[in-house]
Amino acid sequence: MIEFQFFEGCPYAHKTLQHLREVMSELHQKNFALKIIEVPNPESAQRMNFQGSPTILVNGVDIYTGEQPIGYSYTCRIYEFSGEKTGIIPKEFIKEKLK
Repeated sequence: MIEFQFFEGCPYAHKTLQHLREVMSELHQKNFALKIIEVPNPESAQRMNFQGSPTILVNGVDIYTGEQPIGYSYTCRIYEFSGEKTGIIPKEFIKEKLK
């Protein structure tokens, strides 16, 4: 199961979801269901251990940290790839994690 978690208004969510869908299509990920979860408020974020928008979980494990989420954050999430900070998870990173 792949979960894409986000909140409305995060400027990075749409592009990251686009990357995720493209990678799933390219890898023919038919055995994985994609569940898109909008986190509407901090109370929901706390209940879900939401790590920030956007977050991708595979079988409950965060693809960026490689761990199950602990705690919560109701903010736009910033990642670091090759020394660059961004809120968008690159296609190449997603592809590597889904292989």
